[in-house]
Amino acid sequence: MALPSENVTLPVRGYRIDPTKALLLAALCWLGVAALALAVHTGYGRDLDRAGLLLWRGADLQPAGAPWLLEMARDVTALGGVLLRNLFALMAVAALVLIRLRREAMLLALTVTSGWIVNSLLKLAVGRDRPDIVPHLMDAGGMSFPSGHSFNSAAVYIAIALAFAAFSARESVRMLIVGTAIFVSLCVAASRVWLGVHYPSDVIAGWLGGTGWAFLASALLYRSAKELTDT
Repeated sequence: MALPSENVTLPVRGYRIDPTKALLLAALCWLGVAALALAVHTGYGRDLDRAGLLLWRGADLQPAGAPWLLEMARDVTALGGVLLRNLFALMAVAALVLIRLRREAMLLALTVTSGWIVNSLLKLAVGRDRPDIVPHLMDAGGMSFPSGHSFNSAAVYIAIALAFAAFSARESVRMLIVGTAIFVSLCVAASRVWLGVHYPSDVIAGWLGGTGWAFLASALLYRSAKELTDT
């Protein structure tokens, strides 16, 4: 038996974040990244990094707490890995295309791609080795500063949140969506220190950089996305 048809209203544009506020947030985040990079270069934050890595560990240098906490940390950190974060990004882009918001889909794709490039260039520029103070509780390669999981998870999940939060006319709903993305990315960042594969300054810089990039791209790449999709 056929069900009655229903009309579906496409999302309405018009609740995009104020570009000026986005630029201000991005500037504050990137000032933090610059300060941390300077601290790493001068060695000023070495003692704080060491203390942060050892904060919740026992004499055996293993994280304190029940074994399930370690498994949970591995599950959380996977959200910032290449496979899952890019899978979520692709799904979000596809969903935006299917509901005919090609501009927003292009903006998200540009944000994710450019963010990965920026993080990779920062790693090469700083060239910091990974910590050897505590055991690594999972495989990790490449340079340590800034944390790629922290940077890219913040850039991807916050960019997705900004795209879909724009559908709601209620500010409280938009704040909830973006706030959830921020919380998830912060959990990913914390898991990297828990697993011993990054210094605290790595993940703080990574999260600030990724968050700043998501807001910077929202302000600066919107017009480019519009031009690419209007041609």
